[in-house]
Amino acid sequence: MFRLKIITPDRIFYEGEADMVEMSTSNGDVGIYKNHVPTTLILIPGVLSIHQDGEMKEAALHSGFAEILLDQVTILAEAAEWPDEIDVERARRARERAEERIQSHASDVDVARAQLALRRSLVRMKVGH
Repeated sequence: MFRLKIITPDRIFYEGEADMVEMSTSNGDVGIYKNHVPTTLILIPGVLSIHQDGEMKEAALHSGFAEILLDQVTILAEAAEWPDEIDVERARRARERAEERIQSHASDVDVARAQLALRRSLVRMKVGH
């Protein structure tokens, strides 16, 4: 077990022990166990899975950084949401808006921003069921 702390701008989202944590990074999905090589990771929107005592908790994590130490993982996230905090219908509407912006090919559309909004909405829909 290692210590896991997830901090967002408005709260300490999670603080406790974990056997493993899985998250999406700019280099792909990773799973972190105790005694992992110390490193820092750039996080992208994705499903965060916290494994503890044979159980798993999932949350939507929206970008940030993770500091990995031998016995501690600290995640500084732009936002994090538990399934019961997600408005799935709102996420569906956000997905539709993002897809429309991407498909419009309009010169005033920030495609990278629309793609990020699309990814966030898909993560929310997956976690919120």
